[in-house]
Amino acid sequence: MNERRRRFEIPASLAGERLDRALSLLTGRSRSETAKMVADSCVLIDGEVSPVGSRRLSPDEVVEVLPDRAPDAVQEREPEIVPFDVLHVDADVVVVNKPSGVVTHPGTGHSSGTLADALVARFPDMAEVGQPDRPGIVHRLDRGTSGALVCARSPLAYQGLIEQLSRREVRRIYAALARGHPPSPRGTIDARIGRDPHNRTLMAVMATGREARTHYSTVELFTHPVEASLLRCQLSTGRTHQIRVHLASIGLPLLGDLAYGVPDPFGISRPLLHASQLTFQHPTSGAEMSVAAPMPADFVEALREFGSDPSAFSMN
Repeated sequence: MNERRRRFEIPASLAGERLDRALSLLTGRSRSETAKMVADSCVLIDGEVSPVGSRRLSPDEVVEVLPDRAPDAVQEREPEIVPFDVLHVDADVVVVNKPSGVVTHPGTGHSSGTLADALVARFPDMAEVGQPDRPGIVHRLDRGTSGALVCARSPLAYQGLIEQLSRREVRRIYAALARGHPPSPRGTIDARIGRDPHNRTLMAVMATGREARTHYSTVELFTHPVEASLLRCQLSTGRTHQIRVHLASIGLPLLGDLAYGVPDPFGISRPLLHASQLTFQHPTSGAEMSVAAPMPADFVEALREFGSDPSAFSMN
């Protein structure tokens, strides 16, 4: 599939930025890809070919990417039938409540049936935002994790959300149902996470890993049918499997997490982890957005088995 001609007006926030880097931010492509696009003369600035990736941009300049000479795009996919609830939508962003069992975007072993494909089927404009294989996606949730996920519907929103995430300005609150009781009512797990050298599909706490920090507080303690805790977790970083690995490292494995945790007593068989709330600055209006995702039925069912009222979970 050939991409259509893409046109970007350079905002003040990118004034003085290199052309190849600005294109990377606006299109979601890698720097090597955008450098090749420039070298292949498929990039115009105000109608003129610009063969120099290091050229500094000025505000209000118009950058265009020519379709026929751009790198091959990801092949067009059939619309995906993946159910999801929309929690908020406007011209720039959409926040969804991702169901558990749904992969966020295509990857190894998951080329179809993803949330990214379903989003494009419902919001076709997202196909041109971000990376071609994960349009509109600025962060992800594990396949077994449910809850709030914010996605971009415009290149500027994509850039703004990516920058907020990199500056750790997006507030992410999770509900976690773990086996055991924490050593203290609240605490911070500050432990580096890296790829498990014994199983490359898993992550592990290790000295050579990347910085990772999770804050937790106890919402409710249970003793029957098993000793367990309902925890409120807040991320300071966003490493792969972070909450699952961190809680397991302090003896609080997630119920239902067969990779890092323990089976749940109810046969739900997915990590009982739910992204309850996202708070971020709207990338174009600047307004603070706080969006809550209702707990899914299986999480509610598990809490009721413990004799808990799901409404007791606080996001403050």
